[in-house]
Amino acid sequence: MYQHLIDNNILVDEQFGFRTKLSTMAATFNLINEIIDAFNSKKIVGGIFCDLKKAFDSVDHDILLSKLEFYGTRGKFKELIKSFLTNRYQRVSITSKNSCHSSFSKWRKIRCVVPQGSILGPLLFLLYINDLARVSGSNHKPVLFATDTSLIVTHLNHTDFSKEITYKYVFNQLNKWFAANLLSLNLKKTQYIQFRTKNTSVNEISIGYNNTCILNTSYTKFLGLVITNSLSWKDHVTQLIPKLGKACYVLRCIRPFMSQGALKSVYYSYFHFLITYGIIFLGNSSYSSHIFRLQKKAVRIITG
Repeated sequence: MYQHLIDNNILVDEQFGFRTKLSTMAATFNLINEIIDAFNSKKIVGGIFCDLKKAFDSVDHDILLSKLEFYGTRGKFKELIKSFLTNRYQRVSITSKNSCHSSFSKWRKIRCVVPQGSILGPLLFLLYINDLARVSGSNHKPVLFATDTSLIVTHLNHTDFSKEITYKYVFNQLNKWFAANLLSLNLKKTQYIQFRTKNTSVNEISIGYNNTCILNTSYTKFLGLVITNSLSWKDHVTQLIPKLGKACYVLRCIRPFMSQGALKSVYYSYFHFLITYGIIFLGNSSYSSHIFRLQKKAVRIITG
């Protein structure tokens, strides 16, 4: 099935999740590159970072099967996928702590959800949201990583940018697509950021849907990295330092009882993976010196 999608170029380039040779770093690079390109072109640039409510649990089987047919999954193979998805039942069991007695709810048929933990589940979800990328226009660039949906909007002037992002097209069309596919945004956790340089003036923009406005913020967490409106890495490093400090403390506590080889294993699993994640973006920033100082401290603890 995956080979069929690759051979026919079905999966959109904007999707980075659950795909071979693509990663969170590739998605982050794409997002940051879009923002920097807009800066270089002297455009106004903003980002909408969406939070989907129970995305995997809300996949409608009928809609998914119709999309599979559209993408070329037909005949016996479609019936096989239908058999895999349908006629699943679940119930809830409640067991008392003080006795062996259990209470059960009635068995109910599952009409939504792609089975999580399965090999097919992630791939089916990618196909379900594949046409979301087509909602965007020439001034909008989506970046998708499975359930993480982000949209970068650019324009040459503030007036057209405000119209575009607020009521004319972007957020309204996005919500219409989610509604048509029986998915919904958590508007309280969905965020908007206007990215800026030192010379960029900031316009207060209110973005909402169904009389609910989303949060206008100066930073957000994107795939584990703290992205600020100025693309500074200070906030991310500030959040990272306490975690690295705790890792150094753990190394110091266990040093008298463990060999240097074991200490190195602990270092790689508890310290090194934290500093390497996103290092291609923040490693050259002025704030990275705080991280590398702690790394030297960890190495000194290990080597004595």
